[in-house]
Amino acid sequence: MAKISPLMIAPPLIFAGFALLAAVGMFRDDPEALPSARKGQPAPPVVLTELPNKVSFDDATLRGDGVKLVNYWASWCAPCRVEHPNLEALAEEGLPIYGVNYKDETANAMAFLTELGDPYARVGADLEGRMALDWGVYGVPETYLIDDSGTILLRIAGPVTQRIIDETLRPAIEAATVQ
Repeated sequence: MAKISPLMIAPPLIFAGFALLAAVGMFRDDPEALPSARKGQPAPPVVLTELPNKVSFDDATLRGDGVKLVNYWASWCAPCRVEHPNLEALAEEGLPIYGVNYKDETANAMAFLTELGDPYARVGADLEGRMALDWGVYGVPETYLIDDSGTILLRIAGPVTQRIIDETLRPAIEAATVQ
């Protein structure tokens, strides 16, 4: 009888392991969602540089007055342009949105807002990305839903699309306002 070498068994076992991981990944609730260590915790400190002719915000701004969004964006970010009309529509509906311009040139940030419009109730700049690190930002755009007490309820990594508004953001806002 032929002896089976461990080298003959290893490749099929490795392949089976990868296949199992792929299958588990395909059946997750939302394969595009990135986990957020900040969900359910108070929003980290807000440390921003003011943009010309704009009103910035601070920690106190994120407490009280119902739910609100904090949106990290940059002029060099193509997906930020994609989400911008959706943010403007949400702002027109009365949802306060606070903008954090991320690692951007001030002139470029201002040109972006002049060209596309300014949906932000208040906006400031995180020139070096230090605040973003504290918030756990992976990249822009990234948006956080904050409740009345300043607690992070939801994190949206990537552009705020109409699908995300309908399927994720509105239900989370509704749940937060019912409490």
